[in-house]
Amino acid sequence: MYQKKRILLIVTGGIAAYKTPELVRRLRERSIDVQCILTKAASEFVTPLALSAVSSNPVYQDLFELDESSDMGHIQLSRNADLVVVAPATADIIAKAATGLANDLASTALLATDKPVMMSPAMNVRMWDHPATQNNLQTLKSRGVTMIGPEEGDMACGEHGMGRMVDPMDIVDAVTNFFDQDGPLTGKKALVTSGPTHEPIDPVRYIANRSSGKQGHAIAAELAKLGADVTLVSGPSQQPDPTSVKVIKIESARDMLAACENSLPCDIAVFAAAVADWRVDLEAEQKLKKDGTGQIPDLKLTENPDILATISQHPDKRPTLVIGFAAETEHVIEHAQAKRERKKCDWIIANDVSPATNTFGGDENTVHLIAKNQCEAWPKLTKSDVAKRLAHYIADQMKEEQA
Repeated sequence: MYQKKRILLIVTGGIAAYKTPELVRRLRERSIDVQCILTKAASEFVTPLALSAVSSNPVYQDLFELDESSDMGHIQLSRNADLVVVAPATADIIAKAATGLANDLASTALLATDKPVMMSPAMNVRMWDHPATQNNLQTLKSRGVTMIGPEEGDMACGEHGMGRMVDPMDIVDAVTNFFDQDGPLTGKKALVTSGPTHEPIDPVRYIANRSSGKQGHAIAAELAKLGADVTLVSGPSQQPDPTSVKVIKIESARDMLAACENSLPCDIAVFAAAVADWRVDLEAEQKLKKDGTGQIPDLKLTENPDILATISQHPDKRPTLVIGFAAETEHVIEHAQAKRERKKCDWIIANDVSPATNTFGGDENTVHLIAKNQCEAWPKLTKSDVAKRLAHYIADQMKEEQA
């Protein structure tokens, strides 16, 4: 499928290195040639022999074993690939790449490459959260390095949190998406919103909702897999940034509207964010304090801007296809149909978010796709599968628009 495509896979010293033979095997199943660099620390978790066996190529470890006579010096090794993938990407290699340090074969190859780079971070949650790591990640992203994950979960050290390397198949998907230049949405620009918004009451308190951002982030990822140029405008969320997606992070509804308007024009707009309907009219400049009298502050609310309606009815930059979400707790279909007509969007994805469904924050969703003369019930699916189905429906609709 991807014959003549070559990857340079740099394996560094995280426990997740044990997953790399499976990653190499899956890439080879797709006829992708894989050349491996193994750091000294990584060889504690996976052997050169194992990677050589599954890749059918030599595995390189030492900077000084690459000489000109082999026509495979570190410059050639880093540039003969179509794509460089670092998995797992430890805090150490991320720091080296961000600062331009080159003191071993892996870091030297990264500094010498002129090819696109993807990294799949893997580290302890405290290392992931450290400001130094976050600054290094932002530096690399600003240079065009794509981050695949990490994800939240249990770690080998016994802690739980963000920092676990994603499943090898997620990396395979990112790689094949990179090589697929003719997906059904290639050439289309998409805008997706996700997560909640936080509306400040004072410097330490805010109004929000229970949205996790799982559904919106999944939709952005699936549209990118089909070739779309995707911008994701996300409220505060613990979800990892999707691969090959431009992410704009915001706090409030007003911030989200401004980011959406600045992302126009686009062909597709999917508004999956759970935007707060109201905000405090006058945000307190200082923290509101109890005065001992039992008096409760009088918080006057004002309506937030209607992002879906604003973009749906934009006078000169309305997207070809505008899709909203209706999170309802009763009369789901009726309320969603009324919302579609009121907002003047093309489709509404209606879902029941009452507490018993565990939709907010959960991994599954049951939705109805509602169009002008259509109401299609979908079975209960994972949010990833909802995103896949919706992305393909969008691709089919865009194809009809072009016909």
